[in-house]
Amino acid sequence: MPHKAIDARFNSLIDIHAPVRQLGAGYTFTEGPLWHPVEKHLLFSDMPGDVRRRWTPDGQVTEVLRPSNKGNGMTYDADLNLLVCEHATSSVARFRPDGTREVLSSHFEGKELNSPNDICVRSDGSIYFTDPTYGRKPGFGVERPLQQGFQGVYMLPPDHKPGGEAVLVSDRYMFTQPNGLCFSPCERWMWVNDTDQANIRMFDVAPDGSLSNPRIFASGIKDALRAGVPDGMKADKDGNVYVTAPGGVWAYSFEGAKLGEIEVPEMVANLHWGGDNWDTLFMCACAGLYSVQTKTRGREEAFMRTEGIGGSDEIGGMRINPRKTALIIQDMQNDVMIDGGAFADTGSPDHAREQNVVENSRRLAEACRKAGVSVLHVWFVCEPGHPGMPTNCNLFRGSVEANALVRGTWGAQPAAGLEPQNGDMVVEKMSMSAWPSSRLETILAAKGIDTIINTGAWTNMSVEHTARTAADKGFRVILPEDACSTMNADWHYASINYAMQNVAEVTDVDTVIAALS
Repeated sequence: MPHKAIDARFNSLIDIHAPVRQLGAGYTFTEGPLWHPVEKHLLFSDMPGDVRRRWTPDGQVTEVLRPSNKGNGMTYDADLNLLVCEHATSSVARFRPDGTREVLSSHFEGKELNSPNDICVRSDGSIYFTDPTYGRKPGFGVERPLQQGFQGVYMLPPDHKPGGEAVLVSDRYMFTQPNGLCFSPCERWMWVNDTDQANIRMFDVAPDGSLSNPRIFASGIKDALRAGVPDGMKADKDGNVYVTAPGGVWAYSFEGAKLGEIEVPEMVANLHWGGDNWDTLFMCACAGLYSVQTKTRGREEAFMRTEGIGGSDEIGGMRINPRKTALIIQDMQNDVMIDGGAFADTGSPDHAREQNVVENSRRLAEACRKAGVSVLHVWFVCEPGHPGMPTNCNLFRGSVEANALVRGTWGAQPAAGLEPQNGDMVVEKMSMSAWPSSRLETILAAKGIDTIINTGAWTNMSVEHTARTAADKGFRVILPEDACSTMNADWHYASINYAMQNVAEVTDVDTVIAALS
């Protein structure tokens, strides 16, 4: 049976004739598929059967734990500890690699949680989970009275101590049965679905982890003629959302447009990517376990990055070699993004403040210098009268008309706090990208640089152009998005969530600093 493409973009995610393969059968109700990045196996739960199993690529299925406290959703943290939502104990439990179990949380306001259901981990280590009532019903858990009186979404912050209470991050009465949840690739947004309401909500995620600005992302995820409801949910590397639904799995674009349907023989309960390239979509579907090959990959989570786990020179598990890395601070000049500058009326000063971009870039530059990373300042500098300045596009014509970025003027100087320090180098250009009209490539080659930490203004112009060309030239590009700004948040996130995802590793300043410290 072919899959169903509703939007042409669906064809870039999966071949509509890609076969759905059955990997196992005869279970009670499977849930929580999870691929181990080192040991190369898939864990999955069987809630009513009260057992956790392991599937290996040789086709073998073995029991891992029985009883399993009717475990449901599972994930790993960055250290590959297994995190499990347990229905029978109303707990989020952590299993160390040696099998040691500890309860991370089981209560809120002195009362037992309902039954933690699905779970995900933010890159800062905070843990999020949903808490519907299914685990207090016969079959899927242990029948017993409810204590909370509402169903919500919770967080365990990075400094959470085992046994401590969870933090409620949703409105108490927004959800009927919150279920699947997942982050966007940049972790600025989170999606949470509601099985009973048959919808998905989208939230903003604040730096402290709190959720705000809830809005309906997709609704009407139901079909009286086909089995399937919103349950498990994941995002891919480009911010498309995949949710269990009637007939299998439905895919949505980042904007909420339905792209298509992946057809599966049984009702799907949960899903996750795995395999050597993270492009195999594993699906737990009632009594069976299935997989399908995709053209995309899952959103990169901390546990999926396995190189050098535990090292001090890692960014989310991937190594940074300071001797082969350069920080580029581009176009952070007064005319570009400071009040009173030539382009101030674009809104760039306001967005720079929203991003706290000057201070974030200053902190990052300081950490890079301490770690031995080369720091390069790339400035757009024109001679008086703008001789030789191209006028083929509005950006260049606007610079000439505004008499902007003229050598020796205040407008061409770096923003206060981002002045070059001893050992830094300055590269001048007369183009959006840092490459074509500067000595950048000569410097990088002389220093043996193969990795660029790319920051600056404006995100969707200079920063993006530089990242695209760097990728074409074979450089690894790391992009801390809170060290970039542009005219407004819409332009910024349009670049971060689309073009940048394909050419750079999008992260944040604190993650890079932690890797370098």
